[in-house]
Amino acid sequence: MEITTNVRKSQLQVVLVGRPNVGKSRLFNRLCGRRVSIVHDQIGVTRDIIPEEILPGVVLMDTGGIGLSSANDDPLLSAIEEQIDFAIAAADLIFFIVDASVGCLPLDFEMAQKLRRSGKPIRLLANKVDLECHRLHLDSFYALGLGTALAVSAEHGRGEEDIHREIQALAKQQLSSVPDDSRKEKCISICFAGRPNMGKSSLVNALLREKKTIVSPIPGTTRDATSYRLSFQHSDGTMWNFCLIDTAGVKAKKKIGSPVEYFSQLRTEKAMEQSDIVFLVIDALSGVLKQDKQLATQILRAGKGLIVVVNKWDLAEQSFHESKLEDYKTLEDFQENFLQAIRKEILSIPGSPVLFTSAQTTDPLKELLAAAHALYGRMTQSIGTGPLNRVLQKLMEDHPPAATVGHRFKVYYATQVGNFPLKFKIFCNQKERLAEPYQRYLENGLRKHFPLDGCPVGFEWISKEKRYASTYAKV
Repeated sequence: MEITTNVRKSQLQVVLVGRPNVGKSRLFNRLCGRRVSIVHDQIGVTRDIIPEEILPGVVLMDTGGIGLSSANDDPLLSAIEEQIDFAIAAADLIFFIVDASVGCLPLDFEMAQKLRRSGKPIRLLANKVDLECHRLHLDSFYALGLGTALAVSAEHGRGEEDIHREIQALAKQQLSSVPDDSRKEKCISICFAGRPNMGKSSLVNALLREKKTIVSPIPGTTRDATSYRLSFQHSDGTMWNFCLIDTAGVKAKKKIGSPVEYFSQLRTEKAMEQSDIVFLVIDALSGVLKQDKQLATQILRAGKGLIVVVNKWDLAEQSFHESKLEDYKTLEDFQENFLQAIRKEILSIPGSPVLFTSAQTTDPLKELLAAAHALYGRMTQSIGTGPLNRVLQKLMEDHPPAATVGHRFKVYYATQVGNFPLKFKIFCNQKERLAEPYQRYLENGLRKHFPLDGCPVGFEWISKEKRYASTYAKV
């Protein structure tokens, strides 16, 4: 399958920059109207660029604090500043955030010079004007040579309307010629989830063909859930639109060591709940661990499409060739046994794809998007009421349910009522007579007759007495 990359560029990029702990993330959340970035007094919490579409065609980007790496020669901090440089280069408008509660500092002067060299429009925002006495420091920011600082308070919403007006004015000027339908494309939302250091950010970067997320061997590098738009043109000319969501690594609750890690976990859980499909990324060398099993169960209960991605498979192949394992005759035999072990260990949805790949090689990554596109198609299908009832009738005729106290469980009528998960409302005589094994039999029968591989399925049983019971099929 030939797929050529076409990363969709937003029409207007607005970037928040500033030194650490001036309230960028709090202001970012205020402008977005919801909590997107993690806010904490700890310096250096924000690492990756956090983009959020706040208006049609307008993306607001939160960034990490500039100036940390000069005091600490840390590769991770240097990577954060590289991300900020990328954001500045892509920006159509820069909001330079300073702290009105402390006044103008030397690092503010350094940043002002750097931003002026970018040649981009710059608007100075003096944050933390929470009290009238904080206005006393506003005049000190004239020395930056960026004009009058707009007094704002991310905590209390002061200046929020002024900021939105400036963004809207620029958007109206630059987006007037953009057709409305170009910004209303339906995207398949894919969440990359897994334990820390599984290579989730590397996979996202490889798909985007750009270093959009920070990659480091340090577990826990990613903290926020960050999303990126991506379009792929298929060989038949159709365009596949995706929203890729990179998330923080999920730890066992007893291993969460700080409030930042706790909020990172919440962001990951929310990203999984809001996505269409979840890529559960596991390490080819470590195999399936307890945390992977728990994540798979969580994805299943959320009714999301599940694709298991075995990352770093190139290292597993290398290990196979070097160790020459006698139990496996060929690499294909080794991979098949690995696949069967995954299906045995992970409680997943029948037919869920399992893909072997590596973020270091780009060709196999095309399989990820192809698998996601196919699974999304199955999860959004509409099964006709007629075919559905004929299949259920045939299943019950071939294998009637056991009679209890002289009565048998009967199905009168069935219809599909939802997707994500695929949900079926089934009218029956007495739902209390439905045994769990027979429910599994009916579900497996539906999977054989309809394209439901990898799709979570839910049943809502409605008995003759009009009592309701909603249960999800167990697999």
